[in-house]
Amino acid sequence: MAILGEKWTMVVLREVFTGIRRFDDMRVRTRVPRQVLANRLAALVEHGVLRREPYQEPGARVRHEYRLTRKGFDLYPVLIALAGWGDRYLADPEGPPIEFVHRDCAAELHLEIHCAAGHPVTEHRDVQSRPGPGGRRRHPGP
Repeated sequence: MAILGEKWTMVVLREVFTGIRRFDDMRVRTRVPRQVLANRLAALVEHGVLRREPYQEPGARVRHEYRLTRKGFDLYPVLIALAGWGDRYLADPEGPPIEFVHRDCAAELHLEIHCAAGHPVTEHRDVQSRPGPGGRRRHPGP
């Protein structure tokens, strides 16, 4: 959550996932304050979620656009899960503002959960958590 938990981070990532890669285009579409957007983009680059690619319009100075790295692309399920939640609970009666579809057949995307043994998990109460191999026992403070 240290990387993704800030208020504007998922908004910035949504823009990049939908093909908006340039600072000014992001700023206009999202209305994120200039300094906040610059900070979010810098943090995502620093954490390896985005990379900066130079481009230059004729007669203008070199600028950068932001592209997803492999680490960034691996966030697609997170974005689709958040969009699905928003579509279910927050969309206007006309429908969601954006749809994610399979490029080959145009069918809408949705997420499914299954365990490593291949069993579908359809009831959320069938999920339990347990300490992982990297878990550390927390000691209560004095």
